Formats: sequence, structure tokens, C-alpha cells
Amino acid sequence: MSPFLLTRTLPVDATDAALRADVLHGLTRHPKTLPPKWFYDAHGSELFEEITRLPEYYPTRAEREILVARAPEIAAVSGAKTLIELGSGSSEKTRHLLDALPGLHSYVPVDVSESALRGAAEALLVERPDLSVHALIADFTGELVLPDTPGPRLVAFLGGTIGNLLPDERAVFLKSVRSLLSPGDALLLGTDLVKGEEVLVAAYDDAAGVTAAFNKNVLTVVDRELGADFDPADFDHVALWDRRQEWIEMRLRAGRALTVKIPGLDLVVPFEAGEDMRTEVSAKFRKEGIRGELATAGLRLTQWWTDSADRFALSLATAV
Repeated sequence: MSPFLLTRTLPVDATDAALRADVLHGLTRHPKTLPPKWFYDAHGSELFEEITRLPEYYPTRAEREILVARAPEIAAVSGAKTLIELGSGSSEKTRHLLDALPGLHSYVPVDVSESALRGAAEALLVERPDLSVHALIADFTGELVLPDTPGPRLVAFLGGTIGNLLPDERAVFLKSVRSLLSPGDALLLGTDLVKGEEVLVAAYDDAAGVTAAFNKNVLTVVDRELGADFDPADFDHVALWDRRQEWIEMRLRAGRALTVKIPGLDLVVPFEAGEDMRTEVSAKFRKEGIRGELATAGLRLTQWWTDSADRFALSLATAV
């Protein structure tokens, strides 16, 4: 079996420190916010997997359709010897690319979760004993130092996750990715596309209430990790389409006036009845907008693939 290497670039206590900073910053500003990355504890990850199977939630199916149909073309165009996946999680979708890259030497999954990285690597190495896997425990929005692996390298950022970044954050992120690319390397980017409001809102407010439970799970995380006394029953799940910004906002709306105590931060947070706390932005994109954002970061859009219903896109970009 080929070697499995795991490199930690984050301090052991980085997750706790980041949660404390995000909660303190987000709940002492107006309007209040909590970042979506805190949805994903073990239970939140299970809920999200359930969301991806819901009839209303099209992005996962649409992206998989493109990967199944276009993976050989992506492999041929990129010629990748190394696949680097940012926010890899279970690495499930990546298997379509791995299957299509017969000359692949190395896979570099990047995630903040050591358990997710180890679990994915163990499964992959059973299936592909000749593959070299060098996992990084790292925050992909920070400065990355990649291992020395053969090129060309394909950096994959899938799932439409880039839509969770605000415009200024996207600009910083894309420039950081550009800095990782050598001549011949490429970025494979997954983006959800602008479409009808009814379809978009339904994808984030399903009839079964799974997304509502997923949204409220962030409160459970804060309760558990910081000793807070949030009661999820005090908040309603809200999903709104912002036409001007062209993004979905997920919010938690206080059903009554209340006060939340967070002993871990020595913080008391008042909520007015009907007050919203934003927990996620999910931007939707158009091809020319993507082209422009890539160009600003020093990247050139070279390939564009969509699913059969033009709901989702994968694009390939190279350094200018």
C-alpha cells in the first residue's frame, strides 16, 4: 500500500479559538451573524448528507451529473498528476475524478477535520493502493503550504462552497489559490447558478424541515462548546433570496424577546422578538461574473461545463 501522510498546519486548539472568535464577533455586531462552518459537527454533517438526498436540493445531483459526464474530459484537459481538494470532507464526489485520472500520482485532501481526512484516506487507499495520499489539516481560507508533489496539479473546490464566501472574501480566496498554481496547473471550481427564486428558496427550506434542523444545529454547537443556553425552539428557520446580491440568506429568527447567556465568553446576548441572525450566505453565479472574478485574481477561464438543466457549473481556470 502506498504511504499515507497527515500534516497538521493548524494548532490543536485552532477550532476552539476560531469558534470563540466567530461567536464573539458575530453576536456583538448588528445584524448578528454566525458563520456556516459551525453547522458541521458530526450531527450537522449527517443532516447535510440527508439534505443532499432531498428532492428540493438539486446542487449535489447536478454537480455529480457533470462529474460523471465530464470527468474524462477534465482529466484530459488538466493532465493532472496531483489532485488537491479544498474542503475535501468525505472525498466522495472526488472519486469520479480519481477514476478518470489514470496517471494520477498524488491526492492531497485539505480539511479542518482530522477524522474526516483519516476516514476518507483509509477508504481510498483500500480502493487505490497505488495512490499516494498526503492529507493536510488546514483551513483552506488561510495561507496554504502544499506538499511537494508532481505536476501538473489540479486544485478542486467543489460543491458550490465558494458561494458561502462574501465578495471580498472570494477575492482574497481566489488570489490565494492563484498563488498556489504553477505553469500547467489549474483550478476546478464548482458554482451554483442563478435561477428562479422558487427553486432556490425551496432548496434551502425543504418541506421535511431537514434544512431547518441543520440551520438550528449551529445553536446546539455553541451551547455544547461554550456552555450557552440557546434553545433552538426559540428560533425559526428562514431562507430568503436577495435579488440584488443574487444570493440566498439563511437566518434564524427569534420568536420572542429573549436573552442568551454564553458563559464560555462571559457574554450576554439580547434578542428582540423577530430579530434575525444570519447563519449563511449562498451566492449564485453567472458565467460572466465568474469569468470576471477569476480574471481579477489572475486566473483565466478556459472551460465551462453545466448539467443538462443549466443549474450548476464546473469551470476550469489557469494562471494568467
